[in-house]
Amino acid sequence: MATETPPPSRAQAPLPSAEEFTAVQQSAEFGELRRSHRSFAFPLTIAFISWYLLFVLLSNYADGLMGTKVAGNVNMALVLGLAQFLTTFLIAWWYARRAAATLDPRAEAIKSRMEDGA
Repeated sequence: MATETPPPSRAQAPLPSAEEFTAVQQSAEFGELRRSHRSFAFPLTIAFISWYLLFVLLSNYADGLMGTKVAGNVNMALVLGLAQFLTTFLIAWWYARRAAATLDPRAEAIKSRMEDGA
């Protein structure tokens, strides 16, 4: 049984300086990564919060609409309430998929350059 040398720990690698962090933060590549994230996350957040507030307002002020039977004992309030869960999971899945495809590779490239000292 051969003994392998463990890889060097992260504590042994020199940390980037504050100036290096500032330079990366001001780079066009980092700015584009930040814009890409914000252009996706902010509109979805605003849309979901608006949708949630609409549900709350309808629940409080539109008794007739929310009490409308859809099928059997299932009314509109239950359908819209369950749709809240569905949209939450769909947005999380969509964001995770987009992040894995577009944001994470670019963030990893920036991180690798910082760690390598380039």
